[in-house]
Amino acid sequence: MAPGHYFWAIFYFACLCSASLANNAKVNFREKEKKILDQILGAGKYDARIRPSGINGTDGPAIVRINLFVRSIMTISDIKMEYSVQLTFREQWLDERLKFDDIGGRLKYLTLTEANRVWMPDLFFSNEKEGHFHNIIMPNVYIRIFPYGSVLYSIRISLTLACPMNLKLYPLDRQVCSLRMASYGWTTADLVFLWKEGDPVQVVKNLHLPRFTLEKFLTDYCNSKTNTGEYSCLKVDLLFKREFSYYLIQIYIPCCMLVIVSWVSFWLDQGAVPARVSLGVTTLLTMATQTSGINASLPPVSYTKAIDVWTGVCLTFVFGALLEFALVNYASRSDMHRENMKKKRRELEQASLDAASDLLDTDSNATFAMLRQCEVHMQAPKRPNCCRSWLAKFPTRKCSRSKRIDVISRITFPLVFALFNLVYWSTYLFREEEEE
Repeated sequence: MAPGHYFWAIFYFACLCSASLANNAKVNFREKEKKILDQILGAGKYDARIRPSGINGTDGPAIVRINLFVRSIMTISDIKMEYSVQLTFREQWLDERLKFDDIGGRLKYLTLTEANRVWMPDLFFSNEKEGHFHNIIMPNVYIRIFPYGSVLYSIRISLTLACPMNLKLYPLDRQVCSLRMASYGWTTADLVFLWKEGDPVQVVKNLHLPRFTLEKFLTDYCNSKTNTGEYSCLKVDLLFKREFSYYLIQIYIPCCMLVIVSWVSFWLDQGAVPARVSLGVTTLLTMATQTSGINASLPPVSYTKAIDVWTGVCLTFVFGALLEFALVNYASRSDMHRENMKKKRRELEQASLDAASDLLDTDSNATFAMLRQCEVHMQAPKRPNCCRSWLAKFPTRKCSRSKRIDVISRITFPLVFALFNLVYWSTYLFREEEEE
């Protein structure tokens, strides 16, 4: 056999030997992990019912540091006053009973999937309505035990949490929804929750909410005292700003359009009774349907909301346009009656003048006419009235009063509605800035 063949044969044999030794080392290393777990968690060696000691092995309270990662916020319900969130919940504490040899730094941590093997803080979410763990494909939970006795517990959960809302500025409002975590049985003498230093709460990038924007979040403490003791509590306040563009397109602009359409009645002829009545009734019913649809998506509250003011005033304007036609119709009939009375009076005066002309001669008739002319010239001149002068510019037919009501409404309704918009938006926008 050639010398080169000997060399390659020896090299191949050496590689096989090294691979075999490496596999044996891995097997032995995993066996060491098992031995360590049996050593620290074996029967009679660790009791998960007893809490860890305090800092530096003292009898003080166990310190548990909390960290959250908000994965998504699914829904924020106004009518139920709740919101749904999916998050990764992490808590870390020191349990010196779980210290082990890291084999020269080769063993970074031990991993468990059974939470009942070690002591766990009795944390619960105090404002939770519903919640569940995630078990697809395997339970989304793990426990890591580090060489110096630190324990890291991580789990993915979905929660539906209560969020009491103040809807006075709806839909120009901001809402603060909280996530509260507290100890159920251990008092502050035995267990204290603290936020993890640095960045205790993280939020997934590009968080999308259909009608809200997450402006910011704040972490705080909310320890509570009861007749059984004081309990440690943590909370996260999520500040949501409502997206106004949706309500502008779906509510405010359609309401404005309905109010403006109701003003078309002022430009129709007074005799077009079916057209004006059907227009007024249609806009009134449409506005009432819009209002009921808005209220159906909101909880019944004891105070007045900003949207209630808007829909109420718009409904009043539409109803006012319908009442205006009733007033115009009444004034029109009154004017017709007055014209008939004037016509009859003129006929009677003409008949009396004809009778008098048969008795009086031409000179007496001339004298009588001269006296009437002098009486007219001796009457006191009327003071000019700017409103009457302005209204006199508009052409009117026989029913002058009814026509002038329409003319006044064409100017008054838009001006009052514009003034209302100015007051409404300035009031609620400034109140929103003050609450910030």
